[in-house]
Amino acid sequence: MLEDRYGNVVTTNAAARDAYVRGVDELLSAGPGVEQAFRQALAADEGFALGHMALARTLQVLGRGSEVKAPLQQALALAAGTTAREQSHIAIFEKILTGRGAAAVPLILEHLKTWPRDAMVLAPITGVFGLIGFSGKAGREVEQLAVLEPYAAAYGDDWWFRMVLAFAEIELHQFDRGLRDIETALRGFGRNAHAAHIRSHLFYELGESQEGLAYLQDWNRDYAREGALHCHISWHLALWSLEAGRREEAWAIYRDALQPGAAWGPPLNVLTDCASFLARADMAGETVEPDLWRDISQYAAKWFPNSGIVFADMHSALAFAMSGDQEALRRIIDNPKGPAADLLVLIARGFDAFARGDWAAVVREIEPVLQQHERVGGSRAQRDLLEYTVVCALLRNGQDEKARQLISTRRPHIGDGGFSPMRPLP
Repeated sequence: MLEDRYGNVVTTNAAARDAYVRGVDELLSAGPGVEQAFRQALAADEGFALGHMALARTLQVLGRGSEVKAPLQQALALAAGTTAREQSHIAIFEKILTGRGAAAVPLILEHLKTWPRDAMVLAPITGVFGLIGFSGKAGREVEQLAVLEPYAAAYGDDWWFRMVLAFAEIELHQFDRGLRDIETALRGFGRNAHAAHIRSHLFYELGESQEGLAYLQDWNRDYAREGALHCHISWHLALWSLEAGRREEAWAIYRDALQPGAAWGPPLNVLTDCASFLARADMAGETVEPDLWRDISQYAAKWFPNSGIVFADMHSALAFAMSGDQEALRRIIDNPKGPAADLLVLIARGFDAFARGDWAAVVREIEPVLQQHERVGGSRAQRDLLEYTVVCALLRNGQDEKARQLISTRRPHIGDGGFSPMRPLP
């Protein structure tokens, strides 16, 4: 019997298995060759059920949901001829791929009791964009780490597991543990975009901006633009460049690797990274051309007009507000969707006030969100946008001391010379 890299039996031939293993590693590391690897697996064995499901999952991750149906249907049709693990694996992804991710979570946890090293099944509940990350729950960061820790013995020093474990630790400010685990992941597989990205988050959380910029510039030099994280890694580079006073470099990165049509990226990253960069640039005193807000507003209207993914919709609301698209913004405010819809309304109204220069209203709407904004999803570094919005509004309203108190309480390293609106960087 043939096995994957994690020791799970796969019902296929050797050539298809080898291509599948490459594809899984590419998917788990945000490599540029993931789709090609899975298509090679299927070329070697058209009856490879997990190969079809892996391709369907890849297309979903890449933001190509309209292409998911055919490989999903193939996998379902072939499932009966596979092992019990593969059948369970396929059933779980059928829920994830058809918009029933919340229902998949208990099935994933049950599946892992028998097959703990089925990394493809564990992966969707890891990370800040995973099913737990976007659950809308209070305490979901604690839940994320609690879910992962019991599998540490099963995975040992596996580069992928140590990587996702590190991110969960870093988000909870367990920095020493996070550093050990992310360094283990990078030793295991150095050309791992997800691991390099997570290492960058540790630099950010520690306020080590110059070190983070140097590290990520060096790592990104050889990362293919087709890689799924190229857009988001470029976001980190653009923000650190802006902080360092390298204005022209920051804007060059935005135009070359972030904005719609300039470089490829999953739509969720393009929307959130572009809207976030433009807002932070505005807070830093940069002149943001109206056309840039108009472009990202149109992109938001196409991909996430009111999707129910609250992390996406809050960035859509930002784009709509800053571009003056009141009709699109009202649709979000009047009919919010998703598990943190109550927070989305406040955030959207706050961004509307920010666009109008009503600083008191910005603070009134968004400040109450800060104590529970983990519910909207995304990383702490991404959600700092909300802190910065309130702090910027306070500063522009002449409430400097309250702004300093808020940011020093919410993000202590920022007040010590990190990425701060006080300088007046966001």
